[in-house]
Amino acid sequence: MSRILLTVEYDGTNYAGWQRQLNGLAVQQVLEEALSRACGETITVTGASRTDAGVHALGQRVHFDTASRIPPEKYPFVLNTLLPPDIRVHAGQAVPPDFHARFLAAGKRYTYRIVNSRHGSALLRHTHVHVPVPLDIGLMRASLPALTGTHDFAAFQAAGGTAKTTLRTIHSAEIVQDGAVFTLTVSGNAFLYNMVRIIAGTLIEIGHGKLSPDAFARAIESGDRLALGPTAPPHGLELTEVFYPEAAFTDPAGLRWHQ
Repeated sequence: MSRILLTVEYDGTNYAGWQRQLNGLAVQQVLEEALSRACGETITVTGASRTDAGVHALGQRVHFDTASRIPPEKYPFVLNTLLPPDIRVHAGQAVPPDFHARFLAAGKRYTYRIVNSRHGSALLRHTHVHVPVPLDIGLMRASLPALTGTHDFAAFQAAGGTAKTTLRTIHSAEIVQDGAVFTLTVSGNAFLYNMVRIIAGTLIEIGHGKLSPDAFARAIESGDRLALGPTAPPHGLELTEVFYPEAAFTDPAGLRWHQ
């Protein structure tokens, strides 16, 4: 058996999230069915992140085990003939048998996109959240430095989160404006359930002037979810990249032992 790592892009509009569901079609199910056809055996994949319904991904990473002789680098060519156009595989590589796409991830980068215009956008409606009221980019930027560093982000977790600890390290948080489009990027070692969408929803409230730029700092200090804004809609969110330490590809068993 060989363990293969894929890089997968998808538009989450038509899916009930990444993970298989009893009551809806998930990206994982579609990918597993295509892999099972390609490999001639039942394939189960493990993803780095369980994105919610409507959330997109540019760089989801998934691993699976197979006895197939398909060369790892050929999986994109094979699978993209079997997958619908809203799911694409961009890379495949062999990894050690102890590699784990989820547990060995050292960090992730998320992107959240907003269209700030009176009437929204027909072309961007599936990937950008429409905010019709003008936003103040200066206020939004002023709020972000409070997020960086290692903090207890208990206030940034939606109900239903199961994390054992709410301590997280945010490496960077930036927002840029290009005309009517606002793009938020957040990188960190790990994220709580709906954490980036809560950050985005709070930023929108700050940009409206409904919350002060010290909202993030106060929420971190108090741990109070009510100090933050609403959870922003899912379709503005994209899992952009998953990071792994070099040891994940050379000595994953040793890396997990020291975690």
